[in-house]
Amino acid sequence: MKKYSTVVIAFLFSALCFNVFAQKSYSFEVLKTGNGKKSIIFIPGFASSGDVWKETRAVFEKDFSCYTLTMSGFAGTKPSGDASFDNWKNSIATFIKNQKIEKPIIVGHSMGGGLALALATDYPDLIGSIVVVDALPCLAALTDPSFKSKVNNDCTAMTNQMLAMSNEEFYEMQKKSMPRLLENESKLEMVVDWSVKSDRKTFGQLYCDFYNTDLRAKIAAVKCPSLILLESYFINLKPAIESQYQNLKTAQFEYASKGMHFIMYDDPSWFMAQLTNFIKS
Repeated sequence: MKKYSTVVIAFLFSALCFNVFAQKSYSFEVLKTGNGKKSIIFIPGFASSGDVWKETRAVFEKDFSCYTLTMSGFAGTKPSGDASFDNWKNSIATFIKNQKIEKPIIVGHSMGGGLALALATDYPDLIGSIVVVDALPCLAALTDPSFKSKVNNDCTAMTNQMLAMSNEEFYEMQKKSMPRLLENESKLEMVVDWSVKSDRKTFGQLYCDFYNTDLRAKIAAVKCPSLILLESYFINLKPAIESQYQNLKTAQFEYASKGMHFIMYDDPSWFMAQLTNFIKS
């Protein structure tokens, strides 16, 4: 009995060490569902939970292995000390390699769409195809076409600004800004709650870091099929939007007829039709 107890304790200790190692190895938490031969990796947007893909994932997990990420520090997950757009991109690539996921489909919303673009750019032989949901190669260039990203960009001011806000101030800021991104009122409080539960330092760092990201020239390296799904308002900015994507030769553009940034919530039927046609074609 004593020997059995010792074995159990040793096993539990090993499992604990493995979990700690796993948490430190990747810049995200991951939920795996489904057991198909082909795989889809779902990446949520800025300060969002992987649950933003809950309804979408349910459609595909019958036929695919689905990996749904929540980036460290967002939506109540434990923050990591090395939060940056590049580190997160590389961490996802390492995960794909370590798990031997062959040519996954990457579906990313907002900043997650930026990560999908970056993965297909820097790891073109690793990715099967990408779906970019309402994201641009260079967000800042939409208002400033001459924008050039800064080398060694200092995000201290932004993180300090976020950290200086009281919980009430931060909540009110998110509550006021979210209706400009999401039309579906039934989802508003949930999405605001994800932001409020996010680590403030990570929030400030990644907002600053992603805004400084410019993939316009780099996406010429993308080899895989690419579906770009855009919110309805962006049809008014079509020349500027598609100019940013001019180096992505595999791009297929589709514009929603209604709704805002959270297309999967505001125009779910259209969104699922586009995604299903692309993934299963």
